[in-house]
Amino acid sequence: MKKQNLVYYLSFDDLKNNDILFNYIYSNKDSNYYVSEDFSKDFYIHLAYYGFICTSATLENKFYLLAEIQFEYAILDFQDLHISKKVKKLLKEDNFKFTINTKFEEVITQLEYYHKTNWLENKYKDLLLSLRDYKHSNIDFEIMSIELNDKNTNELIAAEIGYKIGSTYTSLTGFSSRDKKYNNWGKLQLVLLAKYLEENDFAFWNLGHPYMKYKFDLGAKTFSREEFLKRWLKQIQI
Repeated sequence: MKKQNLVYYLSFDDLKNNDILFNYIYSNKDSNYYVSEDFSKDFYIHLAYYGFICTSATLENKFYLLAEIQFEYAILDFQDLHISKKVKKLLKEDNFKFTINTKFEEVITQLEYYHKTNWLENKYKDLLLSLRDYKHSNIDFEIMSIELNDKNTNELIAAEIGYKIGSTYTSLTGFSSRDKKYNNWGKLQLVLLAKYLEENDFAFWNLGHPYMKYKFDLGAKTFSREEFLKRWLKQIQI
């Protein structure tokens, strides 16, 4: 593991070395970002398995996988789920259709459209598309597109990309329509996802960075890296 422009370069061999992982990465209170040029499916799955959340970055004209072992995480335990009055109204109106993995490529395309500054590009985009039908030999990993559609038109209104590892689910990125008639459908998608995860015996939902108000409105709580890893490693049995 070598330092590269204030972040460390991480190899697959580094990741599989428990001494490096536990004593130099998990315990490092000063660094949270690591870069790699390895966009292989197995490396990405192992990063996710060990608690990293990956985006991408261009540094000195090179495109890197940017793996973050965060300082803090937003975690939702399903008994803490909060459903606002506006979302409850949408649930009663029942004008939506909630689906999973039926519009994967469309979700990717819409994410590119909705986010002007977008890390889901280049090799990272290709990697996610390649993971759609990929099964790891011994890690229970699945890439997922979570979709909320207008029941009458089947138009995709809100969606996100994330992944499951065992009985955990981690969000990567999402979007919702800016059309006023679909106000609060993004929040509706989150609530429906939380209900789906609970009904399918997921242990908890990892929403990533704890800096967005909507996550706490949903009922998420902040966990330090140490608190998160204690739960995470126990759940995936490292």
